[in-house]
Amino acid sequence: MSDTLVHADAITYIGAAEWDTAVLHGGKVIVDWYSSECPPCEALAMKFEPLAELYGEDVRFLKIFRQENRALADALGVKSSPTIQFYADGAEVASRLTGGVKRAELVAGLETMLSPERAQAIQRQQLPLESEWDVLVLGGGPAGLTAAIYAAQAKMKVVIVDIALPGGQVKTTHSVSNYPGFSKPMNGYMLAHEMHMQAEAQGVQFRSAADVTDIDLHNKKLVVDGVETLHAKKVILATGASPRALGIPGEKEFAGRGISYCATCDAKYYEGKEVIVIGGGNSAVEESLFITKFASRLTMVHQLAELTANKVAAEHAKSDAKISIRYLAEPRAFTRLDNGRMAVEVEDVTTNSRSRLEADGIFVFVGMVPNTFGFGDDLVKDAWGYIKTDDDMRTSIPDVYAVGDLRSKRIRQLTTAVSDGTVAAVVISQ
Repeated sequence: MSDTLVHADAITYIGAAEWDTAVLHGGKVIVDWYSSECPPCEALAMKFEPLAELYGEDVRFLKIFRQENRALADALGVKSSPTIQFYADGAEVASRLTGGVKRAELVAGLETMLSPERAQAIQRQQLPLESEWDVLVLGGGPAGLTAAIYAAQAKMKVVIVDIALPGGQVKTTHSVSNYPGFSKPMNGYMLAHEMHMQAEAQGVQFRSAADVTDIDLHNKKLVVDGVETLHAKKVILATGASPRALGIPGEKEFAGRGISYCATCDAKYYEGKEVIVIGGGNSAVEESLFITKFASRLTMVHQLAELTANKVAAEHAKSDAKISIRYLAEPRAFTRLDNGRMAVEVEDVTTNSRSRLEADGIFVFVGMVPNTFGFGDDLVKDAWGYIKTDDDMRTSIPDVYAVGDLRSKRIRQLTTAVSDGTVAAVVISQ
């Protein structure tokens, strides 16, 4: 996109040369910094364009191509795509939005520039939307993407709804080394990206970074962003699982501010620093080995007398000079020290004595919990909250299937998630 004004319906595309006129002297303005080959940008566009039609009389909607306007982006501190800025009379107002931007966040920013009365009047103009689908897949990880690809190839009309961006856990996995077809480890984000692109090429539609405001599994109905009601003949639940929290003092307060659950996301911020990892299973060990590429020292805190990870990974961790392991110990509380470092109070499970460990950051890898919130109580689940299915992925509710990590099963791996998605889609299409 060159530095010329380009109008497309209610949105204006600008370049750096028009910034002062269009933004700083443009009255009330919302700016979308976007890039090419950017799935979050594509997800945002599906929200940005309808909102431009709705709010366009009061706020100017602008888009600027970040890759061709890098000098301006750097000067403004725009470091990621997409980034949303709100301006009123030349001054930036409201918080910037980045990544998987939700519709509600955009609306909240827009309404900071409007009177409450005008905001309510605009909201009343929003007409409810209805859409019909053969298959609605809730969750865009490998299981959901695979199911969608197979169903779309069977000439079914398919939509994936995800509260985040497509890819699931694999998109935050730094290295996938056991997926068939790749002789060398593959970056998890790229594998997720290729799955997403393959689904789109098959005609699968997406509602990404969505707020799911109502779920009715019996009637196969789902409401997205409080605006669109999606009706389906079949529903595939593929919402996966989330990192298990410890539930101890300080965890909520310092989550994202010294405590992390994603090594791929945050390990790079601990170059040459000290880190503590809570856990001793596969994920804890594998992520610890990745973190040591950055950290100078890593201490693992594990409640058992031996690591429970697979033997190969466990031996690598034990032989790594950067890693020390505190066995038979459990965390009891997190605190932040005056010097900005983090501390964890650790209890010896054999003596009940307590001590304090300090580090620059803490990572927690103690397992996962199924993402079944909002599904209601009619689905039959196991003792741990995972959804029970038969061999064809059918749940206890007719025409509702469950695949991937939220399903009750013994092995949860990328390949088993893909297998589940395949089975469900083939059964549905028969």
